[in-house]
Amino acid sequence: MPAADTTDSSSRTETPPPRTERSASGSAKYLGVLFAVAIAAAAVNLRPVVTSLGPMLDPVRASLGMNPTLAGLLTAVPSLCFALFGFAAPAAARRIGPIAVITAGMGAITAGVLARSFAGGTVVFLLFTALALAGVAVSNVLLPVVIKRYFPEKVGPMIGLYSMALSAGTALAALVSVPLTNALGGDWRYGLGVWAGLGALALVLWVPLLMAKRERGERADGAAAPVKLPITRSRTAWALAGFFGLQATGAYVVMGWLPKIFQDSGVDKGTSGVLLAVTMVIGVPVSFVLPNLAARRGDQRLFVVVLAACGIAGYTGLALAPAAAPWVWVVLVGLSNCAFPLVLTMIGLRARTAGGVAQLSVFAQGVGYLISVPGPILIGRMYQATGQWYWPLGFLALLLVPQMLFGLRAARARHIEDEAVHPVEPAKA
Repeated sequence: MPAADTTDSSSRTETPPPRTERSASGSAKYLGVLFAVAIAAAAVNLRPVVTSLGPMLDPVRASLGMNPTLAGLLTAVPSLCFALFGFAAPAAARRIGPIAVITAGMGAITAGVLARSFAGGTVVFLLFTALALAGVAVSNVLLPVVIKRYFPEKVGPMIGLYSMALSAGTALAALVSVPLTNALGGDWRYGLGVWAGLGALALVLWVPLLMAKRERGERADGAAAPVKLPITRSRTAWALAGFFGLQATGAYVVMGWLPKIFQDSGVDKGTSGVLLAVTMVIGVPVSFVLPNLAARRGDQRLFVVVLAACGIAGYTGLALAPAAAPWVWVVLVGLSNCAFPLVLTMIGLRARTAGGVAQLSVFAQGVGYLISVPGPILIGRMYQATGQWYWPLGFLALLLVPQMLFGLRAARARHIEDEAVHPVEPAKA
């Protein structure tokens, strides 16, 4: 009897885990790493479509014969495309799955950025720009959904990675587009077209994920179709949309007009471009840290107030004495623009399921981008009418008050499923 007991104990101790379990665990680990890298690569591609064009708008206009009105409207086109195409993203995700839609989005960005570089006229240039922006729009909406679905316990860190990569791509395009164009012979077509390489790299990473996951719409992995929420009944959803729209207004005005503000105050073009890049570089580390901190708290109201205060101080400084302390003003404005990763984090936290995040993401971003469309145009009109930046910058500072109020409402620890209390039938795949 003792011998039998010893043998049994030994066999239990020495039996290794089955090889299939070890290999499955290793495969899951590598797939998770690939997923994280692919998300970061996709995020890097979400702003160079816009920020690579701004520094080279004058040669593009001259080459294509673009009139000033169309050139001015280009600052509003991204928001309009993000809203229109973003609304279509959930329907496409229900049919073929969010991973497939994001993969297609990376393909659209690559093709659009490359093709517009060979455009022979304004209409063709705008059409291919819209194609690239369509890819940006669907990816904007669905990347938080993918994070919620595949990283449910790591929403804060993954949103942080996503936001940091997005800020890095924004800053990189603003900082190096002009030097890169000069290094490639001075032709704007090469300077814009080279950014298609980033899209191609992201596409290479997403295709293996698409093949590995083999999603089938919202029923992927055997899951039932999500309940469609009457999201317009949720005050939190409306608050998120208002907060998103007002922060996007400030961000696109800064991207479009900040160099001009400094140039009008006597700062040279090279320095004004660097100052714009600084506002975006600030977002790289903050965009990684902020979502982690925000996700640990029950609500995020403290962050809403601090970021709004930074923006009010920064815009006031730019209005009263832009050349006196330009580096201080751009740091403050850059911190204020970190409301973007904060609102993305809140979108991920204000719904209980991936399906709820998808509906909230498309609503908040779609309505929010529509709210932001008039902002850059209105700022340009105010500057044209007054010839000064005092009133436009004062208006931006004033907009931070309702932004803060919307943010305070959206930052409360609650879920949209509790407010949209009359769900309808599940959406068909």
